[in-house]
Amino acid sequence: MTSADARPTPGRVERSTTDRRLVLSGALFGAGIAASVVDLFVLHLLLQWHHFYDLSTTEVALAADGLFHAVAWGMTVAGLFLLADARRCGAVPWGRWTGAVLAGLGGFQLLDALVNHKLLGIHQVRYDVDLLPYDLAGSAAIVLLAGLVVLWRTRHRA
Repeated sequence: MTSADARPTPGRVERSTTDRRLVLSGALFGAGIAASVVDLFVLHLLLQWHHFYDLSTTEVALAADGLFHAVAWGMTVAGLFLLADARRCGAVPWGRWTGAVLAGLGGFQLLDALVNHKLLGIHQVRYDVDLLPYDLAGSAAIVLLAGLVVLWRTRHRA
């Protein structure tokens, strides 16, 4: 193999960049949906189990929810813009994008559970109940793993 053979061809570089954007798009979209729909809409607003930051007054908690909401929707919209860019560059392998969405969704939920709930303790899923069923029911690691498996299985199709 010569050094010229080792250099990536322009088509290969473009495909690799497009694939990275596609995976980033799905991961951002998945994390944004997990944060805004699952966490914010369901747990914060509908069930009113907690706020993003529960260690202060209600006013601070609601302000923190608002900032969390803005960041979550920012991730979702950024993911959609990256998806539009990937579509502009060619056909989208939807299975690969779906794997990235699952990885983003599970990754966000796992990060939230480990960092915000356990490490920092800034909020819990619920208060005054046994948390073990909620910790087990979250299944964030399973969703993350499923997404990573799909990404791994679709890596050559991108």
